[in-house]
Amino acid sequence: MANPKRKIYGLAAVVLSYFVFVYLVPRPASLTPGAWSITGLFLATVLGSIIQPVPGGALVLLAITCVPLVSDMKLSDALAGYADSTVWLVQAAFFISRALINTGLARRIALGFVRAFGTHTLGVCYSLGLSDMVLASIIPSNAARSGGVILPIARSISELYGSQPGESSRRMGAYLMAGVYQSICVTAAMFFTGQASNPLAAQMAGAFGYKVTWAGWLIAGLVPGLFSLALVPWIVMKLYPPEVKHTPEAAAFAHNEIVKMGPMSRHEKILAFVFAAVCGAWVSSSWTGIDITVAALCGSMALLLIGVLKWEDVIGERAAWDIFIWYGGLLRLGKALHEKGVTAAFANGVGARFEMLDWLPLLLVALLIFYYSHYMFASITAHLLAMYAPFLALLAHKGAPLGFVVFSFACFANLSAGLTNYGTTPSPMYFAQNYVPLRDWWRIGFIVSLCHLAVWSTVGFGWWKILGLW
Repeated sequence: MANPKRKIYGLAAVVLSYFVFVYLVPRPASLTPGAWSITGLFLATVLGSIIQPVPGGALVLLAITCVPLVSDMKLSDALAGYADSTVWLVQAAFFISRALINTGLARRIALGFVRAFGTHTLGVCYSLGLSDMVLASIIPSNAARSGGVILPIARSISELYGSQPGESSRRMGAYLMAGVYQSICVTAAMFFTGQASNPLAAQMAGAFGYKVTWAGWLIAGLVPGLFSLALVPWIVMKLYPPEVKHTPEAAAFAHNEIVKMGPMSRHEKILAFVFAAVCGAWVSSSWTGIDITVAALCGSMALLLIGVLKWEDVIGERAAWDIFIWYGGLLRLGKALHEKGVTAAFANGVGARFEMLDWLPLLLVALLIFYYSHYMFASITAHLLAMYAPFLALLAHKGAPLGFVVFSFACFANLSAGLTNYGTTPSPMYFAQNYVPLRDWWRIGFIVSLCHLAVWSTVGFGWWKILGLW
């Protein structure tokens, strides 16, 4: 139960921030009072998502409720975000991910990678990172796949070698917790469904006229993502080497666990087919014309009708419905800011201060500010809400290629979550295993961040040049 004083003070700070902004900050002449009030609501919601006096979904729903009270927008218009197809894409992906976890197929996939590549400690880390990469193609909850599937396997393998929190942590567990966590930040950046707020970034990009598809994100993120995924476990091993290097028992453990699970059940086989079919429909959507949300809903409904997924699973998927509330509401608030000219006014105002810089040096400076500002954020969503659209507006105003800017900031938002022990939902889950001291966690996060910047600003930018993004 939340501390009552913290709740009261937090809500008071959120309300006060709205009134201070709306009534004390000068309003640009190009914006109406209603547009300025919606901006105040949006910024107050961002502040609330950072300090969290109440759950994020409740805060967003409160903001949506207040929109008709402070502007000329009707309630039906304010609620329109919940009818957006991208919101339902995330829902459908969550339902399929629940089936993957309930049937054990997600765990079977992860154990299969460990059995194939887990004869060395480095291989165990790679196999768990690759497992998360496969699951990220359709599971938008990094907490569900990384915390619910990958983390228990990493902990079990650590304990298999007698590595517990405390004196024996450096035997293996400390390396796996740090290395696997840094890897899952990469996989979150590689896919449209890599993390729950990636579709939010895609929607913000759409407001600027750049359409982001599942296949487009996959192509953009695949090459630099694979380079980072190959580099990160090796870098962490150099920074935080485990005492145990050879792990034949890990591969044997994975084999035995798969044997215990038995042959793939009928439900697993059906799910594997649906999984492949939905991913195939997403990849080929630009050729077939099939909407990716329709494909995802068809897949989840097929699982429901066949019985692989139960209706109780659908209505009991609390994380999905929580995201539905805050995501749909934030989506509508973000669109309203764009429709009412707020982002354009920001771009014009800030752009005038950097008139001497061309778009490329301005982009590089902005990316560094954007990346390391994540020290101030406890979620990728809050980071995107606060800084993504304003930077897109600024760079678009300076004439930067939109695709280049969109993917740069969207991917860096995910990569920057590796900086701290609170950067995204799974980070406290891994840190709470108590294998890695706070100082080491932050030190590893900072050094890995330099590697990410080096890879994505060379391999990534080069790959995006080949793709024609700039």
